[in-house]
Amino acid sequence: MNNPIRTLKSVVRFKKFETDPVERRLSRAASVEDLRRIAKRRLPGGVFDYIDGAAEDERTYAANQDAFAATGFRPRVLRDVHDIETRSTVLGTPLAYPLVLAPTGFSRIADPDGELAVARSAERFGLPYTLSTLSTRSIEEVRAASAGRLWFQVYAWRDRGLVREMIQRAGAARYEALVLTVDTAVFGRRERDVRRGFSLPPTIGPRTVIDGALHPSWTFAFVRSDPIRFANVAGRAADDGPGDGASPVTLSDYINDQFDPQLSWHDIDWLRSVWDGPIVIKGIQTLEDAVLAAERGVDAICLSNHGGRQLDGAPATFPLVAPVRDAIGDNTEIICDGGVRRGGDIVKAVAAGATAAMAGRAYLYGLGAAGEQGVDRVLGWFQDDVARTMSLLGVGQIADLDCALLDQP
Repeated sequence: MNNPIRTLKSVVRFKKFETDPVERRLSRAASVEDLRRIAKRRLPGGVFDYIDGAAEDERTYAANQDAFAATGFRPRVLRDVHDIETRSTVLGTPLAYPLVLAPTGFSRIADPDGELAVARSAERFGLPYTLSTLSTRSIEEVRAASAGRLWFQVYAWRDRGLVREMIQRAGAARYEALVLTVDTAVFGRRERDVRRGFSLPPTIGPRTVIDGALHPSWTFAFVRSDPIRFANVAGRAADDGPGDGASPVTLSDYINDQFDPQLSWHDIDWLRSVWDGPIVIKGIQTLEDAVLAAERGVDAICLSNHGGRQLDGAPATFPLVAPVRDAIGDNTEIICDGGVRRGGDIVKAVAAGATAAMAGRAYLYGLGAAGEQGVDRVLGWFQDDVARTMSLLGVGQIADLDCALLDQP
């Protein structure tokens, strides 16, 4: 006769209690979407919507992810995949797997360490991190926090002297590439921010007091931290060119006042006159412009619609990869930005012809959910996803990924 006590003992295992509250929170997450839900609970509504939202009806935002979802795989079997190699290169330099961390402005509203946390995590995982012009930690602060690969994103301010100054600072701090963002002639209409009256830094009013009380851990960290500023123009008053955000502004007013709508292809030549390293053009959304960029001799084209945050109705980026690669050949690298939520999306982008993928919201969800540990979790998941997807596809090396492995609509 079976002994029920002995049977019970054989199957019952009590999980060791996790003393770290952040790890306890992360233990409930298995995907980027899980971290998004945790971040939504932890962050005030206006902060979460600033990170999560997009332009107008957010159709382009949805289309970026839908394009990956609509593309399947054609796995091959009996291919001896005992040794999977995820390492690749971008701009001629090795990286652990084909991902670049996208520039995201005002990261300290998600977590007090902001860009410093992301840069440290990127260094640990052997990936390049792109610092935004509108970062809340300066060029020099981020370099002091990380010995890893850093790129600097350039917006075209009306004051080109200021642009030159920031580029020189990036060079002195050993940033390896410039990423010129070209899709912000004017600011997209982000209606979640409009509804909430969201400003940077967040203003204090009745609604934010209530929201802050409902999210005490974020509020406590926010009030204990240094004031949030546009760190790369810190100390500049609004009447002396672009202000540093010491006074609350709506981001749309700030960009429309300070960014240069006259940016043109001729500015690529100007950029080369003040920078002798690699140049990436971010914001290419058509085959025609990709060809023009390649003809200008840029080192890489970043196919991007700003995460759907600029022109609603712009094309999803992933379907552009294969035709752009066919059109420009192999001399110019391609980075696919927008909609990456899993390592399988990175594999799809590379198989279609991209050199690497780029992701921004994914790591911001991790940052908002659990700070630096959350970013680590996302980058670790992506690395494991890439290796597992390659194994199941029957591919041992990144260089062996190609369109024959994709089942595209």
